[in-house]
Amino acid sequence: MSGKPTGNPLAHAVQLARETVPPMHPAGRPFVFGGLAATLVLRRFSKRLGVVGALATAATAAFFREPKRVPPARDNVAVASADGLVSLLEEAVPPPELGLPAEPRMRVSVFLSVFDVHVQRAPATGVIEKVAYRPGKFLSADLDKASEDNERNSVLMRTADGHELVVVQIAGLVARRILCEIREGDKVAAADTYGIIRFGSRVDLYLPPGSRVLVSKGQRTVGGETVIAELPALGEG
Repeated sequence: MSGKPTGNPLAHAVQLARETVPPMHPAGRPFVFGGLAATLVLRRFSKRLGVVGALATAATAAFFREPKRVPPARDNVAVASADGLVSLLEEAVPPPELGLPAEPRMRVSVFLSVFDVHVQRAPATGVIEKVAYRPGKFLSADLDKASEDNERNSVLMRTADGHELVVVQIAGLVARRILCEIREGDKVAAADTYGIIRFGSRVDLYLPPGSRVLVSKGQRTVGGETVIAELPALGEG
């Protein structure tokens, strides 16, 4: 527990709740407020419908949760940009809209179900060099071709050590909205929240040559905390 207990039992309970229940990303507020309004209307017609509305609103608030994450105290690593399941580990060419050389790099794909935290986090500390959005299809995000065919938003960043990292937000079967809150020239710290996808999606992380991948297919990741790879030392790769 980070905070000091107070002498007031009620205030202490409120403090515990704040530390236990994760805050909600601002993108979720319109949905939650709309759900609350709909619940009040439904309750006037039926208590049962009111309960259903309340549960749906609570589930929506849970979807947009943004828990605090603490990145590992390690240098020269890339952390997971999302919570989810490692679905693919393969060599692939980064999205062409970023203007990078058409040379394959190791790509780590993380699939997010509707039950996962859906905010995206910076994989390292650095500067954003380019942000590129491309419209596309809405295939199931766990398919191989989702990286090429689906709507996506690509971010190219350069770490403090000079490494290039590419993070791609990919829409899924029911995802119809990608939010990216960073721009070219912005400075970010590892584990900083920079965007969100609703509702069910995928995040690809392209690593610089010479990186040592530390996750396996089928492994679950914690955004901002799980170390995806050790980046090569300067002069390697």
